Amino acid sequence: MPYRAPLSEFTFLLDVVGFAEVAATDRFAEASPDTVAAILSEAGKLCETLTPLNRAGDKHPARLENGVVRTSPGFAEGYRAIATGGWVGMSASPEFGGMGLPISVTTCVNDMMGSACLALQLNPLMTQGQIEALEHHASDALKSMYIPKLVSGEWCGTMNLTESQAGSDVGAVRTKAEALGDGTYAITGQKIFISWGDNDFSGNVCHLVLARLPDGPEGTKGISLFMVPKMIPDADGNPGARNTLHVVSLEHKLGLHGSPTAVMQYDAAQGWLIGEPHKGMAAMFTMMNNARLGVGMQGVAVAEAAFQQALSYAMDRKQGRTPLGSGAIIDHADVRRMLAEMKAEVFSARAIGLACAVAIDMARATGSAEWQARAALLTPIAKAYGTDTGCEVAHLGVQVHGGMGFIEETGAAQFSRDVRVTAIYEGTNGIQAMDLVARKMMDHGEAAYRLFDEVQAAAEMARGKHPDLAGAVWISAEAMREATEGLIAMPLQDRFAGAAPYLRAFARVLGGHFHLKSALADPGRLALAEFATKRLLPEYASLLAQVREGAAGLYALTPEALSA
Repeated sequence: MPYRAPLSEFTFLLDVVGFAEVAATDRFAEASPDTVAAILSEAGKLCETLTPLNRAGDKHPARLENGVVRTSPGFAEGYRAIATGGWVGMSASPEFGGMGLPISVTTCVNDMMGSACLALQLNPLMTQGQIEALEHHASDALKSMYIPKLVSGEWCGTMNLTESQAGSDVGAVRTKAEALGDGTYAITGQKIFISWGDNDFSGNVCHLVLARLPDGPEGTKGISLFMVPKMIPDADGNPGARNTLHVVSLEHKLGLHGSPTAVMQYDAAQGWLIGEPHKGMAAMFTMMNNARLGVGMQGVAVAEAAFQQALSYAMDRKQGRTPLGSGAIIDHADVRRMLAEMKAEVFSARAIGLACAVAIDMARATGSAEWQARAALLTPIAKAYGTDTGCEVAHLGVQVHGGMGFIEETGAAQFSRDVRVTAIYEGTNGIQAMDLVARKMMDHGEAAYRLFDEVQAAAEMARGKHPDLAGAVWISAEAMREATEGLIAMPLQDRFAGAAPYLRAFARVLGGHFHLKSALADPGRLALAEFATKRLLPEYASLLAQVREGAAGLYALTPEALSA
């Protein structure tokens, strides 16, 4: 079925997560409700026209022919529509041709675009992350050379981290960089899993590549970041000579067939240093953190599309005698349960992602350390919970379809295949959880405690209208506070053992919080809030029981015991 952009949902949720604070800042004063609504409306119209590309990309994957990447039918036209509409550089600085809009608004647009065609949306997402990295770390000369072309969509951007021996352990990177004596460097090595490593519709592909200088120390502290373009720009900024890099092969993947995932070879390719020598990880993390929120919302985007299709199917499909008499399977209690869970989870994950985006915007607009800490805390939750939601909701979508969900022609299976990788890339969800319980708790839990305070304050305000829901949310936040205190007292390995359930419990509580706020704002949403609070929120208790167990029980299961 065609995708429908949920414009009213974005407008409502932006209000729930406090976007008004962003619009009240000097930096984002032009992001008025009317302006944002107009932007989202135009973006929604575009995204709805991109929907047919989703199946085209799956049925006709990108391919490598004689060293040239040939993209899926319609992708070139779809990309041009995105680029000419200005949707790539929405949040980029106006100094370089961007709109200067809040990340919150860009997040909504990316959500819609990911629902329409995730494989294509991944391309501008990578470029947006590269723009941000260059804005923060590149020299003025490189900024003026590259950012305007990236913002306009004339050129595309990628990031090159992974090597065959260096996946999550980025410090094991072996790609070399040697100074050429003219301010540039020769980059030699091979990178794998490079999303949109090449295409046949942009004038240039600009690769941000992690490599090690000869005097770089071992580990992440010895890694530098380089801009390595496919075509070397001439003095006027036009694509000139072909650089000495090429696509070795494209991966054969479970899903996202329309997005070419390349093995890239660099043979003394000319590159330019981004930032300081040996400080590449700091620069790359700017791009990665942008991408982590973006990937979390990719999960939400696919979940939205899967839910829309499952709901439509359930309303039309006649099967058996139903208690309400329509004959449609939506009347069956278990199908209604699955659809309610899908909708409730999409709402929770989208709210958490947009709350993270608001925190990023407020940190940029105010420079507040508290907002920066809030954004940092919510990023791993938004990424992991958003992508877990995508996988789980797409899985439920297949189940709602029954046997037809296992038939490729319905498209339900594609959602499940496409979204699966989002829980893996930009840092697996386990790594996100470990980041949450380690690096994000270096403040001894202060950012988390402030968030729990807000959840409980909002619950207190809701007690008059919805005492049962408010009480459940308040208690869950108190349980998270106590669990966080216990977590911080644990040795690191014990924290890691409970990291995933801790993150999931955190997301459950935040989801309950946002559902409660939605019920206060709109009585029509009370039924969904009750479902989420009474049926999904209680999961936090069993999750926190796992957190308290530590690592001993896991390591008691030795390799011998596991293989017995």
